Amino acid sequence: MIGTVVRHLSLLAFLLCAPLATVSAKVAPPPLEAYGELPSVEDIALSPTGGRLAMLQSIDERRMILVMDEALQPIFTVDVGDSKVRSFDFVTDNILLIQRSGTDNLGSRYAGRKIELFQALIVDIENRTTELVFDDRDGVLNSVFGFYGTRIVDGRPTAFFGATELMRGGQYQGGYILGRNGTMLYSVDLTTNRASRMDIAARSGTYRDWLIGERGEIAARMDLAEADGDWSIRGLDGRIASGQSPTARVSLQSIGRDGSTVIFSSQEEGSEETKWYEVPIYGSAAPVQIFADQSIDRIYTDSRSGRIIGHRSNRGDGAITFYDPDLNDRMASVLRAFDGYNRQITDWSPGFDNVLVRISGNGDSGSHFKVDLAKKKAEAIAYERDAIKPEQVGPISTFAYTAADGLEMDGILTLPPGREPKDLPLVMLPHGGPHAHDIAQFDWWAQAFASRGYAVFQPNFRGSTNRDDSFMRAGYGEWGGKMQTDLSDGLAALARAEIVDPARACIVGGSYGGYAALAGVTLQQGIYRCAVSVNGVADLQLFSRVARRYSGQSRVFVRMLGEMLGPTGDLRKRSPRFSAERADAPVMLIHGRDDTVVPFEQSAKMADALKDAGKPYELVQLDGEDHWLSLGPTRMAMLEAAVGFVQRHNPAD
Repeated sequence: MIGTVVRHLSLLAFLLCAPLATVSAKVAPPPLEAYGELPSVEDIALSPTGGRLAMLQSIDERRMILVMDEALQPIFTVDVGDSKVRSFDFVTDNILLIQRSGTDNLGSRYAGRKIELFQALIVDIENRTTELVFDDRDGVLNSVFGFYGTRIVDGRPTAFFGATELMRGGQYQGGYILGRNGTMLYSVDLTTNRASRMDIAARSGTYRDWLIGERGEIAARMDLAEADGDWSIRGLDGRIASGQSPTARVSLQSIGRDGSTVIFSSQEEGSEETKWYEVPIYGSAAPVQIFADQSIDRIYTDSRSGRIIGHRSNRGDGAITFYDPDLNDRMASVLRAFDGYNRQITDWSPGFDNVLVRISGNGDSGSHFKVDLAKKKAEAIAYERDAIKPEQVGPISTFAYTAADGLEMDGILTLPPGREPKDLPLVMLPHGGPHAHDIAQFDWWAQAFASRGYAVFQPNFRGSTNRDDSFMRAGYGEWGGKMQTDLSDGLAALARAEIVDPARACIVGGSYGGYAALAGVTLQQGIYRCAVSVNGVADLQLFSRVARRYSGQSRVFVRMLGEMLGPTGDLRKRSPRFSAERADAPVMLIHGRDDTVVPFEQSAKMADALKDAGKPYELVQLDGEDHWLSLGPTRMAMLEAAVGFVQRHNPAD
């Protein structure tokens, strides 16, 4: 079975193992398909008792979710084909909940003609059935608009979704058209697929969000006014918190540790810091700030109750803290067993008796382990990319440097395996977002270039989320400005360290990274030999107009977008499309036709501008592909085109 070779390791033995050393001899690379194809195992879920596993994997070109027993023997399969599976989780040992998405064309009567719609599937393993949530509910679109968790309610597994109700008079679904009442909250009995409305949508111009309590009740409801950012949170007997966030940076997070409080985060008017608060569900006590001296990357919650049980820092090595001292010690021992790798706790049984851990990094292209805490045993259950051997993984490290204005930052440096890190050709690979960040782990895109002889640098420029709020906000209004020069400052620092040859650099990126790639050869000159933009923004004016229209001209969204992009009057001069005549290197534009985040027309208009300016360019259209390169064949087509383009214009040897 591909990707499920089993090894048994004691935690103690694994703890004593060090990461593989860098190979000194030049290493023959695997075929490009080893990187571009979807991994043979994409994700794994653990059942509540720990006795069953579900894997999203590909076997002999057949893509499926495979359910296995404790002995890793298959007991049920769900064929998913080319479906874009976004998540799947066990609710009970017998019920698996799958969420998938697809691009749909709503027609000219709607502001966004294409939309990425999500659906939920209930898999009954014992009865071998699969049902679509809301599929037989008259007047409700068979898609979900938000997922609010699962609970066991009166002994019955129940899921909670946002839903859109339909109106009579059309042909969209069974003689209905989309309604205009916003998102409702529904509960769904997962044993019968019976859906029941729990709460109505907010009034027009108001966004509504919910937290579900341990017994399946609405523990908290937040309303946010899109005109001015006024928000309020209601608990079980009235309003418990309120404020104003003009750029809509307020969010319900979880139920508190003992079940009697609500945790939310907010960035108030005049503040540059996101703060976390806790407030009782009942009563009128004022919210109390928590995590005041920490920067939170994610929180961990108990799926049975919605209560917070721990959090992970986005600083340093991403330290995880669990609030139960015994649990914290046990999880720390698990993570120590995988020291030297990027490690993620991906799933666990409710009592943390069994834990799934994913690792990657130096010498590892992605491995999954099931850890039995009682037996103190780690069992390797899946490998994502068997075709990539440990010695073929390019060395990964964090490279710190200082921008021209003195701001300290870092990036992830991936080197070609078996080559001396000296005067190497470079691929600059800025991340998307831009509010995201890269970490020291196996990255299929970076490793593909490294395998062909390139050093690859993924800078965490200002605006990234690997530091505090002030670092992220330092990127506001700096598209094409300091966010751009942070990249070339990283190149200069690598050149001073004699790791790369600054005269042999190309820039490649997706989404915001695609914008940065285009800006690197239009708004900047003399730095890169070529640029590859994948689903990238070329025209900030157009991007702003479309995003505002899709939001329904929400004032809080418009303010947030303006804060991120900067003054409207500057958008044209910071748009690569309008500086196409300044392009000083060949450009490749790659774009998915079904991209609903950055529409295809961005690359089409950039191609027209380059053509009119007489500049060398190539346009590659990915039919049926979305913004996230979710499909294997088109992801592979992207990688082949991008790597080939860089090799032609910036040969590694």
